[in-house]
Amino acid sequence: MRIAKIAGFYALVAIILAQALFPFYYAVLTSLESGQAIFDVNYLPKVIDLSNYRAAFEDGVFGRQILNSVFVSTVVVIVSLGFAVTASYALARVPFLGRGKILLLILSVSMFPQIAVLSGLFALIRAMGLFNSLWSLVFSYMIFTLPFTVWVLTTFMRKLPKEIEEAAIMDGAAPLTIIRRVFLPLLWPALVTTGLLAFIHAWNEFLFALTFMSTDTQRTVPVAIALISGASEFEIPWGSIMAASVIVTLPLIALVLVFQRKIISGLTAGAVKG
Repeated sequence: MRIAKIAGFYALVAIILAQALFPFYYAVLTSLESGQAIFDVNYLPKVIDLSNYRAAFEDGVFGRQILNSVFVSTVVVIVSLGFAVTASYALARVPFLGRGKILLLILSVSMFPQIAVLSGLFALIRAMGLFNSLWSLVFSYMIFTLPFTVWVLTTFMRKLPKEIEEAAIMDGAAPLTIIRRVFLPLLWPALVTTGLLAFIHAWNEFLFALTFMSTDTQRTVPVAIALISGASEFEIPWGSIMAASVIVTLPLIALVLVFQRKIISGLTAGAVKG
């Protein structure tokens, strides 16, 4: 009976892993093929052809688009965490009337679908003179990343012992000093977790990037991949599309592998005893 349970558990894990990893594996496999070989069903590489990867960088635009995504995602993470840390300190540690309602209001903003706010946001972006500017993406992504980071960091900050804050106040520390020198070191796992999720959201966002960008040099990688076309409307370059998809997925995989211990710590934080 015990052996059957163990076998069932590992079988379930194998099914989940296969379902999660097979699409990426097949994308890598397809990106290494060209011509008619792309349409042949096979699960092991017969030949390794890097022409699709070379073609992605031939005109130099795709490299610029990757840098655009890096810039937008990094700025979104830095600004989101900067605002979220100070806001979560006020919502978690400073008693004032209605802070629970404010927190619910902040969370409710992220519940709206993107398409519901697109028209109003587009008019606002045009009025601010940010159309076809990367700052328009930074501004629009903050609408959805900031509520999430504020909510998560507020939850983490509430679980930190009050004694460390009281000791800092007794030593004459100002609120910003308490945040910078007391809470930030303790919130490091939570900051990594929320920052990585915000980075992934900004990196993969498509609708706003498609709407607010009008030139190839300003577009980000999700839109760039979607707009890859062949010599005619009937020829879809699947090899190039898969190669570009693999290229833009690798940075996310690298970030998760580098910060995996911090991510686990952030997800399991809250067991701090006062």
